[in-house]
Amino acid sequence: MSTTTEKTKTLTLVKENGVAEVHLHVNKTNSYSLEFYKELNAAIDDIRFDNDIKVAILMSDMPKFFSAGADINFLKAAEPRFKTQFCLFCNETLDKIARSPQIWIACLEGHTVGGGLEMALGCDLRFMGDQAGKIGLPEISLGVLAGTGGTQRLARQVGHSKALDLNITGDTISPQEALEIGLVDRVFPQEETLEKTREYARKVANSAAYAASNIKLSIMNGKEMPLNVAIRYEGELQNLLFRSQDAKEGLTSFIEKRPAEWKGQ
Repeated sequence: MSTTTEKTKTLTLVKENGVAEVHLHVNKTNSYSLEFYKELNAAIDDIRFDNDIKVAILMSDMPKFFSAGADINFLKAAEPRFKTQFCLFCNETLDKIARSPQIWIACLEGHTVGGGLEMALGCDLRFMGDQAGKIGLPEISLGVLAGTGGTQRLARQVGHSKALDLNITGDTISPQEALEIGLVDRVFPQEETLEKTREYARKVANSAAYAASNIKLSIMNGKEMPLNVAIRYEGELQNLLFRSQDAKEGLTSFIEKRPAEWKGQ
């Protein structure tokens, strides 16, 4: 069992047996500035280029917060053009997650609001503790909108009318309510959240990870395409899988009635 750890000022990247964990420790609420997003961007790039990593978990080391979003004092001090470019950089960073071959999971053990929720929305899956706190986008209380994907990614996740409701009221909701509207994918007993998330990650990493990666890309990229184009794209990815070692192993192991030995290629 090999483990590598890289620590920066705002986060720590841990890699072990096909799973990467990005631990946030910006401050007690994980309220961030540009420095954090530069470090997150670098961590995402590191993971994307690592062929051994199949799943990544975005998580917080802070006991009560996943993230409260951008630091308000940082935003207030910045001039408008800088803030616009900051939001653009955040969105470009999060978009890398959707285009990455790894499956990304946001593990939410504390309050997840504003830009914190937008980070979680950038991930492929969101798992939350049942006592984690509130989740939502209160940006309207500052006279602005959720500008790092909060209007667009949320609408694609929960539907346009519900996204509009949450954005224009600024209401925060409970983990159970978030599960009901499809904002989070699973809610676990609070004390089991991290281990259940790790368990899920290990299961995916040890499965036909090359197929899982292409399934993700088919869904994430295909949802932006017209259906007929998306179906063709799905077919091209299937053609790649048909030629893979894992597909040959999967069919052979099924016929031979034995566990498959996945190679991830």
